[in-house]
Amino acid sequence: MRPSLVVTGDPAAVASTAGSRRWVIIGLLFAAVLINYIDRGNLSIVAVPLMHDFGISASRMGTLLSAFFWTYTLLQIPVGYLVDRFGLKWTYAAAFVLWSISSAAVGLAGSFAQVLIFRLLLGVGEAAVQPASLAFIRRNFPPAAQGLPTAVYLSGMSFGPAIGAIVGSTLLAAAGWRLVFIITGLGACVWLLPWLAMAPRDQVRHEKAVVRYSGDMWTEILRGRTLWGIVIGAFFYSYFWYYCLTWLPSYLVMGRGFSFLKMGVFTAAPFLTTALMSMVAGRAADRLIAKSGRPITVRKGFVVSGFCLGSSILLLLFLKSAGAVLATLMLSLMGIGLASANYWALTQAASPAALVGRVIGFQNTIANLAGICSPVVTGILIDKTKSFEISITCAGLSLLVAAAAFFFLVRQQDVDRLNALYAVQLCQ
Repeated sequence: MRPSLVVTGDPAAVASTAGSRRWVIIGLLFAAVLINYIDRGNLSIVAVPLMHDFGISASRMGTLLSAFFWTYTLLQIPVGYLVDRFGLKWTYAAAFVLWSISSAAVGLAGSFAQVLIFRLLLGVGEAAVQPASLAFIRRNFPPAAQGLPTAVYLSGMSFGPAIGAIVGSTLLAAAGWRLVFIITGLGACVWLLPWLAMAPRDQVRHEKAVVRYSGDMWTEILRGRTLWGIVIGAFFYSYFWYYCLTWLPSYLVMGRGFSFLKMGVFTAAPFLTTALMSMVAGRAADRLIAKSGRPITVRKGFVVSGFCLGSSILLLLFLKSAGAVLATLMLSLMGIGLASANYWALTQAASPAALVGRVIGFQNTIANLAGICSPVVTGILIDKTKSFEISITCAGLSLLVAAAAFFFLVRQQDVDRLNALYAVQLCQ
Protein backbone atom coordinates (compact mmCIF):
# COMPACT_ATOMS: atom_id res chain seq x y z
CA MET A 1 0.00 0.00 0.00
CA ARG A 2 1.36 3.41 -0.93
CA PRO A 3 2.09 5.71 2.06
CA SER A 4 0.06 8.81 2.77
CA LEU A 5 1.16 11.95 0.99
CA VAL A 6 0.79 14.03 4.12
CA VAL A 7 3.70 13.41 6.47
CA THR A 8 3.26 15.11 9.82
CA GLY A 9 3.08 14.39 13.48
CA ASP A 10 0.17 16.77 14.07
CA PRO A 11 -3.21 15.45 12.82
CA ALA A 12 -4.88 18.74 13.70
CA ALA A 13 -2.54 20.54 11.33
CA VAL A 14 -3.63 18.25 8.52
CA ALA A 15 -7.28 18.84 9.31
CA SER A 16 -6.72 22.60 9.26
CA THR A 17 -5.96 22.49 5.54
CA ALA A 18 -8.45 19.79 4.53
CA GLY A 19 -11.28 20.30 2.10
CA SER A 20 -12.16 23.79 0.97
CA ARG A 21 -9.65 25.55 3.20
CA ARG A 22 -6.72 24.19 1.27
CA TRP A 23 -8.14 25.91 -1.82
CA VAL A 24 -8.26 29.19 0.09
CA ILE A 25 -4.55 28.75 0.76
CA ILE A 26 -3.99 27.98 -2.93
CA GLY A 27 -5.74 31.26 -3.72
CA LEU A 28 -3.45 33.15 -1.36
CA LEU A 29 -0.38 31.45 -2.79
CA PHE A 30 -1.58 32.38 -6.27
CA ALA A 31 -1.98 36.02 -5.21
CA ALA A 32 1.45 36.04 -3.59
CA VAL A 33 3.28 34.67 -6.61
CA LEU A 34 1.37 37.10 -8.83
CA ILE A 35 2.64 39.97 -6.66
CA ASN A 36 6.06 38.33 -6.62
CA TYR A 37 6.29 38.39 -10.40
CA ILE A 38 5.03 41.96 -10.64
CA ASP A 39 7.77 43.07 -8.25
CA ARG A 40 10.58 41.12 -9.89
CA GLY A 41 9.39 42.16 -13.38
CA ASN A 42 9.10 45.90 -12.77
CA LEU A 43 12.75 46.45 -13.63
CA SER A 44 12.18 44.88 -17.05
CA ILE A 45 9.26 47.24 -17.74
CA VAL A 46 11.26 50.36 -16.88
CA ALA A 47 14.61 49.18 -18.26
CA VAL A 48 14.81 51.61 -21.18
CA PRO A 49 14.14 54.86 -19.25
CA LEU A 50 16.24 53.67 -16.29
CA MET A 51 19.17 52.98 -18.64
CA HIS A 52 18.75 56.51 -19.98
CA ASP A 53 18.54 58.19 -16.55
CA PHE A 54 21.53 56.37 -15.07
CA GLY A 55 23.53 56.33 -18.33
CA ILE A 56 24.13 52.58 -18.33
CA SER A 57 24.67 50.16 -21.21
CA ALA A 58 22.66 47.07 -22.08
CA SER A 59 25.40 44.93 -20.52
CA ARG A 60 25.15 46.77 -17.19
CA MET A 61 21.38 46.61 -17.39
CA GLY A 62 21.77 42.87 -17.84
CA THR A 63 23.72 42.82 -14.57
CA LEU A 64 20.88 44.58 -12.74
CA LEU A 65 18.31 42.21 -14.24
CA SER A 66 20.48 39.28 -13.20
CA ALA A 67 21.25 40.48 -9.66
CA PHE A 68 17.90 39.35 -8.26
CA PHE A 69 18.81 35.76 -9.13
CA TRP A 70 22.15 35.82 -7.31
CA THR A 71 20.61 35.75 -3.84
CA TYR A 72 17.41 34.04 -4.97
CA THR A 73 19.39 31.09 -6.31
CA LEU A 74 21.80 30.90 -3.40
CA LEU A 75 18.96 30.55 -0.90
CA GLN A 76 16.76 27.98 -2.66
CA ILE A 77 18.12 24.89 -0.91
CA PRO A 78 18.38 26.52 2.56
CA VAL A 79 14.83 27.82 2.26
CA GLY A 80 13.65 24.40 1.10
CA TYR A 81 15.10 22.96 4.30
CA LEU A 82 13.35 25.59 6.43
CA VAL A 83 10.05 24.82 4.72
CA ASP A 84 10.46 21.10 5.36
CA ARG A 85 11.43 21.74 8.97
CA PHE A 86 9.21 24.62 10.12
CA GLY A 87 6.31 25.06 7.69
CA LEU A 88 5.45 28.28 5.93
CA LYS A 89 3.14 30.71 7.80
CA TRP A 90 5.53 33.10 9.51
CA THR A 91 8.47 32.35 7.25
CA TYR A 92 6.40 33.36 4.24
CA ALA A 93 5.05 36.47 5.97
CA ALA A 94 8.53 37.70 6.85
CA ALA A 95 9.76 36.99 3.32
CA PHE A 96 6.81 38.91 1.84
CA VAL A 97 7.55 42.01 3.93
CA LEU A 98 11.23 41.94 2.96
CA TRP A 99 10.61 41.64 -0.77
CA SER A 100 7.86 44.30 -0.79
CA ILE A 101 10.04 46.87 0.97
CA SER A 102 13.02 46.02 -1.23
CA SER A 103 10.97 46.44 -4.38
CA ALA A 104 9.55 49.79 -3.26
CA ALA A 105 13.04 51.00 -2.33
CA VAL A 106 14.22 50.73 -5.95
CA GLY A 107 11.97 53.74 -6.64
CA LEU A 108 14.12 55.78 -4.25
CA ALA A 109 17.49 54.63 -5.60
CA GLY A 110 19.91 57.26 -6.81
CA SER A 111 22.59 55.12 -8.42
CA PHE A 112 23.36 51.85 -10.17
CA ALA A 113 24.86 50.47 -6.94
CA GLN A 114 21.72 51.21 -4.91
CA VAL A 115 19.46 49.52 -7.44
CA LEU A 116 21.81 46.52 -7.36
CA ILE A 117 21.60 46.26 -3.54
CA PHE A 118 17.81 46.47 -3.49
CA ARG A 119 17.53 43.83 -6.20
CA LEU A 120 19.76 41.51 -4.16
CA LEU A 121 17.47 41.99 -1.15
CA LEU A 122 14.45 41.32 -3.35
CA GLY A 123 15.98 37.96 -4.24
CA VAL A 124 16.43 37.13 -0.55
CA GLY A 125 12.76 37.78 0.19
CA GLU A 126 11.36 35.99 -2.83
CA ALA A 127 13.46 32.85 -2.34
CA ALA A 128 10.79 31.34 -0.07
CA VAL A 129 7.97 31.43 -2.60
CA GLN A 130 8.53 28.36 -4.73
CA PRO A 131 9.65 25.77 -2.16
CA ALA A 132 6.94 26.77 0.31
CA SER A 133 4.09 26.85 -2.19
CA LEU A 134 4.88 23.62 -4.00
CA ALA A 135 5.59 21.77 -0.77
CA PHE A 136 2.12 22.77 0.49
CA ILE A 137 0.52 21.34 -2.66
CA ARG A 138 2.61 18.17 -2.48
CA ARG A 139 1.56 17.49 1.11
CA ASN A 140 -2.14 18.32 0.74
CA PHE A 141 -3.15 16.93 -2.68
CA PRO A 142 -2.72 13.38 -4.04
CA PRO A 143 -0.65 12.92 -7.25
CA ALA A 144 -3.66 12.61 -9.55
CA ALA A 145 -5.06 15.90 -8.24
CA GLN A 146 -1.91 18.04 -8.07
CA GLY A 147 -2.09 19.39 -11.61
CA LEU A 148 -4.97 21.83 -11.07
CA PRO A 149 -3.78 23.42 -7.80
CA THR A 150 -0.27 23.62 -9.22
CA ALA A 151 -1.65 25.24 -12.38
CA VAL A 152 -3.72 27.74 -10.37
CA TYR A 153 -0.71 28.66 -8.27
CA LEU A 154 1.67 28.80 -11.24
CA SER A 155 -0.73 30.87 -13.31
CA GLY A 156 0.26 33.69 -10.99
CA MET A 157 3.69 33.55 -12.63
CA SER A 158 2.01 34.53 -15.89
CA PHE A 159 -0.78 36.77 -14.61
CA GLY A 160 1.87 38.67 -12.63
CA PRO A 161 3.97 39.70 -15.65
CA ALA A 162 0.77 40.41 -17.62
CA ILE A 163 -0.74 42.64 -14.95
CA GLY A 164 2.65 44.13 -14.18
CA ALA A 165 3.15 45.00 -17.83
CA ILE A 166 -0.19 46.83 -18.05
CA VAL A 167 0.06 48.57 -14.68
CA GLY A 168 3.77 49.27 -15.01
CA SER A 169 3.60 50.66 -18.54
CA THR A 170 0.62 52.83 -17.61
CA LEU A 171 2.37 54.25 -14.52
CA LEU A 172 5.58 54.62 -16.53
CA ALA A 173 3.87 56.66 -19.23
CA ALA A 174 1.92 58.77 -16.72
CA ALA A 175 4.26 59.28 -13.76
CA GLY A 176 7.75 57.95 -14.51
CA TRP A 177 9.59 54.81 -13.54
CA ARG A 178 10.11 55.49 -9.83
CA LEU A 179 6.42 55.36 -8.92
CA VAL A 180 6.12 51.97 -10.62
CA PHE A 181 8.20 50.47 -7.79
CA ILE A 182 6.81 52.49 -4.90
CA ILE A 183 3.12 51.92 -5.67
CA THR A 184 3.32 48.22 -6.51
CA GLY A 185 5.79 47.43 -3.71
CA LEU A 186 3.93 49.04 -0.83
CA GLY A 187 0.38 48.55 -2.12
CA ALA A 188 0.75 44.76 -2.19
CA CYS A 189 1.31 44.56 1.58
CA VAL A 190 -2.45 44.25 2.12
CA TRP A 191 -1.98 40.56 1.19
CA LEU A 192 -0.51 39.97 4.63
CA LEU A 193 -3.88 40.44 6.36
CA PRO A 194 -5.70 37.41 4.89
CA TRP A 195 -2.50 35.36 4.96
CA LEU A 196 -1.96 35.78 8.70
CA ALA A 197 -5.63 35.07 9.32
CA MET A 198 -5.94 31.98 7.11
CA ALA A 199 -2.53 30.35 6.68
CA PRO A 200 -2.17 26.93 8.34
CA ARG A 201 -0.07 26.33 11.40
CA ASP A 202 3.39 24.92 10.81
CA GLN A 203 2.85 21.39 9.54
CA VAL A 204 6.15 19.60 9.30
CA ARG A 205 7.67 19.06 12.73
CA HIS A 206 7.98 15.35 13.45
CA GLU A 207 9.19 13.32 10.49
CA LYS A 208 11.58 11.10 12.43
CA ALA A 209 11.17 8.00 10.29
CA VAL A 210 11.85 9.83 7.06
CA VAL A 211 14.55 12.09 8.41
CA ARG A 212 16.43 9.06 9.75
CA TYR A 213 16.68 7.70 6.20
CA SER A 214 16.97 10.96 4.26
CA GLY A 215 20.58 10.18 3.30
CA ASP A 216 19.52 6.90 1.69
CA MET A 217 16.68 8.66 -0.10
CA TRP A 218 19.00 11.32 -1.51
CA THR A 219 21.42 8.65 -2.70
CA GLU A 220 18.60 6.92 -4.57
CA ILE A 221 17.34 10.20 -6.04
CA LEU A 222 20.80 11.10 -7.32
CA ARG A 223 21.40 7.62 -8.77
CA GLY A 224 18.41 7.82 -11.10
CA ARG A 225 18.36 9.64 -14.42
CA THR A 226 15.06 11.36 -13.68
CA LEU A 227 16.37 14.05 -11.34
CA TRP A 228 19.13 14.91 -13.79
CA GLY A 229 16.66 15.11 -16.65
CA ILE A 230 14.52 17.46 -14.59
CA VAL A 231 17.35 19.77 -13.57
CA ILE A 232 18.97 19.90 -17.03
CA GLY A 233 15.56 20.65 -18.49
CA ALA A 234 14.97 23.20 -15.74
CA PHE A 235 18.09 25.15 -16.65
CA PHE A 236 17.35 25.44 -20.36
CA TYR A 237 13.62 26.02 -19.89
CA SER A 238 14.41 28.76 -17.37
CA TYR A 239 16.90 30.39 -19.74
CA PHE A 240 13.99 30.95 -22.13
CA TRP A 241 11.51 31.93 -19.42
CA TYR A 242 13.80 34.50 -17.85
CA TYR A 243 14.74 35.86 -21.24
CA CYS A 244 11.06 36.66 -21.74
CA LEU A 245 10.64 38.06 -18.24
CA THR A 246 13.71 40.29 -18.31
CA TRP A 247 14.26 41.40 -21.93
CA LEU A 248 10.98 40.96 -23.82
CA PRO A 249 9.67 44.46 -22.93
CA SER A 250 12.97 46.05 -23.98
CA TYR A 251 12.95 44.02 -27.21
CA LEU A 252 9.54 45.43 -28.08
CA VAL A 253 10.69 49.01 -27.40
CA MET A 254 14.27 48.86 -28.70
CA GLY A 255 13.95 46.16 -31.37
CA ARG A 256 10.46 46.90 -32.67
CA GLY A 257 10.08 50.60 -31.86
CA PHE A 258 6.87 50.22 -29.84
CA SER A 259 5.61 52.86 -27.41
CA PHE A 260 5.55 52.08 -23.69
CA LEU A 261 1.79 51.49 -23.75
CA LYS A 262 1.97 49.24 -26.83
CA MET A 263 4.83 47.37 -25.22
CA GLY A 264 2.61 46.79 -22.19
CA VAL A 265 -0.18 45.27 -24.28
CA PHE A 266 2.17 43.09 -26.35
CA THR A 267 3.84 41.84 -23.17
CA ALA A 268 0.62 41.23 -21.25
CA ALA A 269 -1.35 39.30 -23.89
CA PRO A 270 1.13 36.39 -24.30
CA PHE A 271 1.52 35.98 -20.54
CA LEU A 272 -2.26 35.87 -20.12
CA THR A 273 -2.31 33.11 -22.72
CA THR A 274 0.29 31.23 -20.67
CA ALA A 275 -1.80 31.51 -17.51
CA LEU A 276 -5.01 30.27 -19.11
CA MET A 277 -3.33 27.41 -20.96
CA SER A 278 -1.53 26.37 -17.77
CA MET A 279 -4.80 25.81 -15.92
CA VAL A 280 -6.38 23.95 -18.84
CA ALA A 281 -3.32 21.72 -19.29
CA GLY A 282 -2.99 21.04 -15.57
CA ARG A 283 -6.60 19.90 -15.33
CA ALA A 284 -6.37 17.84 -18.52
CA ALA A 285 -3.28 16.07 -17.22
CA ASP A 286 -5.03 15.31 -13.91
CA ARG A 287 -7.85 13.57 -15.77
CA LEU A 288 -5.48 11.53 -17.91
CA ILE A 289 -3.54 10.49 -14.82
CA ALA A 290 -6.74 9.44 -13.04
CA LYS A 291 -7.44 7.09 -15.96
CA SER A 292 -3.92 5.81 -16.58
CA GLY A 293 -2.34 5.89 -13.13
CA ARG A 294 0.97 7.08 -14.65
CA PRO A 295 1.62 10.67 -13.48
CA ILE A 296 5.22 10.84 -14.68
CA THR A 297 4.48 9.65 -18.21
CA VAL A 298 1.48 11.95 -18.66
CA ARG A 299 3.10 15.07 -17.27
CA LYS A 300 6.29 14.39 -19.22
CA GLY A 301 4.26 14.34 -22.44
CA PHE A 302 2.75 17.74 -21.69
CA VAL A 303 6.14 19.20 -20.79
CA VAL A 304 7.93 17.98 -23.92
CA SER A 305 5.09 19.09 -26.22
CA GLY A 306 4.90 22.50 -24.59
CA PHE A 307 8.62 23.15 -24.85
CA CYS A 308 8.63 22.24 -28.53
CA LEU A 309 5.74 24.63 -29.17
CA GLY A 310 7.47 27.32 -27.13
CA SER A 311 10.49 27.21 -29.45
CA SER A 312 8.28 28.86 -32.10
CA ILE A 313 9.66 32.15 -30.75
CA LEU A 314 12.35 31.58 -33.40
CA LEU A 315 9.79 32.80 -35.95
CA LEU A 316 10.49 36.35 -34.70
CA LEU A 317 13.70 36.16 -36.71
CA PHE A 318 11.67 36.11 -39.93
CA LEU A 319 8.38 37.90 -39.23
CA LYS A 320 8.17 41.67 -39.42
CA SER A 321 4.64 42.97 -38.86
CA ALA A 322 3.33 43.89 -35.42
CA GLY A 323 0.45 41.42 -35.79
CA ALA A 324 2.84 38.60 -36.62
CA VAL A 325 5.01 39.47 -33.61
CA LEU A 326 2.01 39.30 -31.29
CA ALA A 327 0.79 36.02 -32.80
CA THR A 328 4.26 34.46 -32.47
CA LEU A 329 4.65 35.52 -28.85
CA MET A 330 1.20 34.20 -27.98
CA LEU A 331 1.90 30.86 -29.70
CA SER A 332 5.27 30.49 -28.00
CA LEU A 333 4.00 31.33 -24.53
CA MET A 334 0.95 29.14 -25.07
CA GLY A 335 3.46 26.30 -25.30
CA ILE A 336 4.94 27.39 -21.97
CA GLY A 337 1.44 27.27 -20.49
CA LEU A 338 1.01 23.73 -21.82
CA ALA A 339 4.22 22.71 -20.04
CA SER A 340 4.50 24.84 -16.91
CA ALA A 341 1.98 23.33 -14.46
CA ASN A 342 2.98 19.81 -15.43
CA TYR A 343 6.68 20.71 -15.19
CA TRP A 344 6.30 21.48 -11.49
CA ALA A 345 3.69 18.80 -10.80
CA LEU A 346 6.07 16.25 -12.31
CA THR A 347 8.72 17.22 -9.75
CA GLN A 348 6.18 16.94 -6.95
CA ALA A 349 5.11 13.49 -8.13
CA ALA A 350 8.72 12.37 -8.42
CA SER A 351 9.74 13.52 -4.91
CA PRO A 352 9.29 11.74 -1.56
CA ALA A 353 6.84 13.82 0.50
CA ALA A 354 9.24 14.53 3.36
CA LEU A 355 11.98 15.76 0.99
CA VAL A 356 9.87 17.66 -1.52
CA GLY A 357 10.92 21.11 -0.28
CA ARG A 358 14.58 20.23 -0.68
CA VAL A 359 14.12 18.58 -4.07
CA ILE A 360 12.22 21.62 -5.34
CA GLY A 361 14.87 23.85 -3.81
CA PHE A 362 17.58 21.93 -5.70
CA GLN A 363 15.63 22.13 -8.96
CA ASN A 364 14.95 25.82 -8.48
CA THR A 365 18.60 26.48 -7.70
CA ILE A 366 19.65 25.01 -11.05
CA ALA A 367 16.78 26.75 -12.83
CA ASN A 368 17.74 30.12 -11.44
CA LEU A 369 21.34 29.76 -12.49
CA ALA A 370 19.75 30.35 -15.88
CA GLY A 371 18.14 33.43 -14.37
CA ILE A 372 21.63 34.68 -13.58
CA CYS A 373 22.95 33.84 -17.04
CA SER A 374 20.11 34.81 -19.35
CA PRO A 375 19.87 38.57 -18.63
CA VAL A 376 23.65 39.04 -18.61
CA VAL A 377 24.29 37.03 -21.78
CA THR A 378 21.46 38.86 -23.53
CA GLY A 379 22.78 42.27 -22.53
CA ILE A 380 26.27 41.41 -23.78
CA LEU A 381 24.87 40.08 -27.08
CA ILE A 382 22.81 43.24 -27.59
CA ASP A 383 25.84 45.47 -26.97
CA LYS A 384 28.02 43.38 -29.29
CA THR A 385 25.57 42.87 -32.16
CA LYS A 386 23.28 45.91 -31.76
CA SER A 387 20.30 43.60 -32.29
CA PHE A 388 18.21 40.93 -30.55
CA GLU A 389 18.54 38.22 -33.21
CA ILE A 390 21.23 36.05 -31.61
CA SER A 391 19.61 36.34 -28.19
CA ILE A 392 16.26 35.18 -29.61
CA THR A 393 18.01 32.24 -31.27
CA CYS A 394 19.59 31.21 -27.96
CA ALA A 395 16.25 31.42 -26.18
CA GLY A 396 14.40 29.34 -28.76
CA LEU A 397 17.05 26.64 -29.02
CA SER A 398 17.28 26.34 -25.24
CA LEU A 399 13.68 25.07 -25.14
CA LEU A 400 14.52 22.31 -27.60
CA VAL A 401 17.41 21.21 -25.36
CA ALA A 402 15.01 21.20 -22.38
CA ALA A 403 12.51 19.08 -24.30
CA ALA A 404 15.23 16.55 -25.16
CA ALA A 405 16.35 16.31 -21.51
CA PHE A 406 12.83 15.49 -20.31
CA PHE A 407 12.13 13.11 -23.19
CA PHE A 408 15.27 11.00 -22.84
CA LEU A 409 16.06 11.12 -19.12
CA VAL A 410 12.82 11.33 -17.10
CA ARG A 411 11.51 7.81 -16.39
CA GLN A 412 8.58 6.31 -14.53
CA GLN A 413 10.71 3.43 -13.22
CA ASP A 414 12.99 5.78 -11.25
CA VAL A 415 9.99 7.17 -9.41
CA ASP A 416 8.51 3.72 -8.78
CA ARG A 417 11.80 2.66 -7.17
CA LEU A 418 11.79 5.73 -4.90
CA ASN A 419 8.18 5.16 -3.87
CA ALA A 420 8.96 1.56 -2.94
CA LEU A 421 11.95 2.61 -0.83
CA TYR A 422 9.91 5.37 0.82
CA ALA A 423 7.14 2.91 1.75
CA VAL A 424 9.66 0.53 3.32
CA GLN A 425 11.23 3.32 5.38
CA LEU A 426 7.89 4.53 6.72
CA CYS A 427 7.07 1.01 7.88
CA GLN A 428 10.32 0.62 9.83
